[in-house]
Amino acid sequence: MANPATFSATVAGADAASGALSGPRGPKPKKAISGRNIMIYGTLIIVALYYLLPLYVMVVTSLKGMPEIRMGNIFAPPVEITFEPWVKAWSQACTGLNCDGLSRGFWNSVQILIPSVILSIAIASVNGYALANWRFKGAEFFFTVLIIGAFIPYQVMLYPIVIMLREIGLYGSLTGLILVHSVFGMPILTLLFRNYFASVPEELFKAARVDGAGFWQIYFQIMLPMSLPIFVVAMILQVTGIWNDFLFGVIYTKPDLYPMTVQLNNIVNSVQGVKEYNVNMAATLLTGLVPLIIYFVSGKLFVRGIAAGAVKG
Repeated sequence: MANPATFSATVAGADAASGALSGPRGPKPKKAISGRNIMIYGTLIIVALYYLLPLYVMVVTSLKGMPEIRMGNIFAPPVEITFEPWVKAWSQACTGLNCDGLSRGFWNSVQILIPSVILSIAIASVNGYALANWRFKGAEFFFTVLIIGAFIPYQVMLYPIVIMLREIGLYGSLTGLILVHSVFGMPILTLLFRNYFASVPEELFKAARVDGAGFWQIYFQIMLPMSLPIFVVAMILQVTGIWNDFLFGVIYTKPDLYPMTVQLNNIVNSVQGVKEYNVNMAATLLTGLVPLIIYFVSGKLFVRGIAAGAVKG
């Protein structure tokens, strides 16, 4: 009778010999340089340069003095870096009758942004939760109206809203503009939250209902803790849209309450005095810093929110 240890060694040797004869196993390693990789990375590099080159020109121009700018080489880095254009854009540039730079518009934009984002996201999240989990009478009609509202051009409703704000005494105030931003952000945000909550396993909702949890208890104790990514998606969309808005700001407010974008337009399109391109570039960069910073801080959660159900039906 053969020794078991000898038999095992013989089998292992046979397997090793068979593997050596058949060659290496596993997937064939991919080439580092291939036509597919060249196409992908080449396209990405071209697109990145398309967006980064104007940004580079803006940054280097904002750090140059006017004598150096007049030399005409917009791509050359600054010979002598100066932050005077940034200081002037923030606190000295004329934005109409006032010459206090963008600082006043910045604080106006902050006062518009924070309540508009909080109000619109809070209401839209409850709307989306109700539409996804509570099948009340008329839910489909309500959802249809919201979807239609998301695609109506803003310009169609400008004048009616002016009349409405005037009648309730809010025209020309920050409160009126906050109300406008909150209402116009509602349709698309409700769609995002509704689709996200619809992707949450229905068993969680049913189990909570069996345990006796009500509408608000389920919302605050189950849905909210699971919904951080979609809240970040909604926040980035609202911050970007509200902060970069020009049309509503110039129509529904008055000069003392203009947001930052309206004041930027007044600086860049001023026809008085010498055209200071370095100040214009610095003012433009200052205006775009807030949404840029928020996106970089919460970019990973933004991608998670999109992947986790923001675009699911």
